[in-house]
Amino acid sequence: MTYLVYIAVFGLAAVFFLWARDMRIYYRTGLPGYREAAKKGVLCVALAIFGLWLSFAGYNWEVPGLGVILLALYLQGKSEREKVFTGKEPAIIRALGAAGRRDNQTNKKNTQ
Repeated sequence: MTYLVYIAVFGLAAVFFLWARDMRIYYRTGLPGYREAAKKGVLCVALAIFGLWLSFAGYNWEVPGLGVILLALYLQGKSEREKVFTGKEPAIIRALGAAGRRDNQTNKKNTQ
């Protein structure tokens, strides 16, 4: 086990964080682009877990495992998403996915 395995663990954490961010933004806004990104994120996390497993599998499998994790990161960022942030928010707000809530049409119908 070399230092590349630790890099693979960090890559898996990054893919998982991006997936959780997409899920949070979808939950808060209900935008369809983030829904698709969250669904795609499930497959990307599974691919990254497979890459981590490859990194642990044997002595010469760290680099292919890192390649699989980089592929998962690439696929995670390829989704088309709507613009949620204006650019005036701090970076930590955008990184955590703290988007403003949007009213659902179903909530408006139930209150009338």
